[in-house]
Amino acid sequence: MTRVVLVGPPGAGKGTQATTLSSRLGVPHISTGDLFRAHIDAETELGRKVKGFLDAGRLVPDEVTNEMVRERLEEPDIANGFLLDGFPRNVTQANLLNKILAENDEKLDAVIELQVDEETLVQRLLARGRADDNEEVIRHRQSVYRSETAPLLDYYHDVLITVDGIGEVDEVTNRILSALRDQK
Repeated sequence: MTRVVLVGPPGAGKGTQATTLSSRLGVPHISTGDLFRAHIDAETELGRKVKGFLDAGRLVPDEVTNEMVRERLEEPDIANGFLLDGFPRNVTQANLLNKILAENDEKLDAVIELQVDEETLVQRLLARGRADDNEEVIRHRQSVYRSETAPLLDYYHDVLITVDGIGEVDEVTNRILSALRDQK
């Protein structure tokens, strides 16, 4: 049983690592971005709400994101665990996740923080060449991460594993898997 949350600032490599780790650990990768797209594509009620917020250039509120995650964590394929990427983003969402897990007498096994210095993050994101990735926007997103998501590191101190997120993909993956083995 492996229930893991992956955290780190924008550009730390969470999406890349989540895909690889999901396969290596044999558990589903649950990304809030993927959930948003799936609901929008399926034209569900939640999807219509998400689309409205995104089309208006607004963040999807916690209550909508929370409902999507709650539904996803009720699916049978997570019986052996999951890897959450992009959730929880704040302590309020972390409290909800704990409540959902407690309803099934479960808890998180680990929260993996990918640690990468800000200058490396800025260079990584600039190198992607996306139209919305200019230095000012990137630094603002780093600041938002520090203020909203970083408090999760204190919240999860008892299951937190910090891993150096700089290096080749396989190198970082092996660091994470080694840290998970050492923790058990």
